[in-house]
Amino acid sequence: MENGLTDHGFGKEENYDRKAELQAFDDTKAGVKGLADSGITKIPRIFIHQAGNFLKQSKSKESLQYEFPVIDLDGIRKGPITRKEVVEKAREASEKWGFFHVVNHGIPVGVLEEMIAGVHRFFDQDFEVRQEWYTRDATKRVVHNSNFDLFSSPAANWRDTVFCIMAPNPPNPEELPPVCRDILIKCSQEVAKLGSTLFEILSEALGLNPNYLNNIGCNEGLAVICNYYPPCPQPDLTLGTTNHTDGDFLTVLVQDHIGGLEVLHENQWVAVPPLPGALVINIGDLLQLISNDKFISVEHRVLANDVSTRVSVASFFRNFDVSPSAKVYGPIPDLLSDENPAKYRAITVKEYVTFFNNKGLDGTSALTHFRLQ
Repeated sequence: MENGLTDHGFGKEENYDRKAELQAFDDTKAGVKGLADSGITKIPRIFIHQAGNFLKQSKSKESLQYEFPVIDLDGIRKGPITRKEVVEKAREASEKWGFFHVVNHGIPVGVLEEMIAGVHRFFDQDFEVRQEWYTRDATKRVVHNSNFDLFSSPAANWRDTVFCIMAPNPPNPEELPPVCRDILIKCSQEVAKLGSTLFEILSEALGLNPNYLNNIGCNEGLAVICNYYPPCPQPDLTLGTTNHTDGDFLTVLVQDHIGGLEVLHENQWVAVPPLPGALVINIGDLLQLISNDKFISVEHRVLANDVSTRVSVASFFRNFDVSPSAKVYGPIPDLLSDENPAKYRAITVKEYVTFFNNKGLDGTSALTHFRLQ
């Protein structure tokens, strides 16, 4: 086949060697897209998840009672009263859900649509072009592969990605894939501006000076992950993305109309409905840590489907530079008291990232490792 895929014995029971199967899959450099293009009818065994991962399915009637939070950011521009209402809604959503939609966020819908289209263009390229970007070298500023934790996670996810570090030191334009170069740069600039605004709102929601979170560097780093989920022949056996929390301060997500993103709310998986023109915002582990559990970083996952390709673009606010930083983050002193002592030890972002990456998406929270006894 043009993508270099052969049977490789994927999924066969006899003489099963998981490590060899993982390596054989990675060596194709074709990713999940290559498997889907090859016309397989059964997924490789490395993608099969334990049945327990599918408990608390969102299709139950109980999930219909939840209304996913939507915050209209137009209110922050209309005056102090409406701004206060926006801040209060953000506080409530960050405390109870860890997730919310934002509308009237200032990023043109055309930019969001072109970003989704750019991801499709990348993965629609010939295999020979895509494989030139495929790498496991985490020091590169642009990384295309399938499953960053392929060799450490309990089961692989039905997803390919393109990862780009965009701030504080953006790559040279020629380092980015030509088919989505311009829109990556444009969208990242727009998201960076929105991020600073969101951190102002969240600072106020914590009872702090509006500039607090920006001043301590929550907005200084930005990475973009373009997610590509092709149709899966056996979606009930795998996941697009395993349940996990995000290893950052804040995530801004552009998702297409397909759906599949779910949030664990009150021990129930709740679908995050695609909302045209809206962005999905969620609190990351590092913001939960410095807010001393005031805001929550919540588990979420993406279901696989056998109908259509799903695309999303997640922008992560965190310094992704590989060099160790001396900057230490711990629970914000102004939020602590005798009744509310620090629940986490102070850490560097480097320390957190090393633990998060080594752990992989195994369904557990990295925050537990840093919690004080």
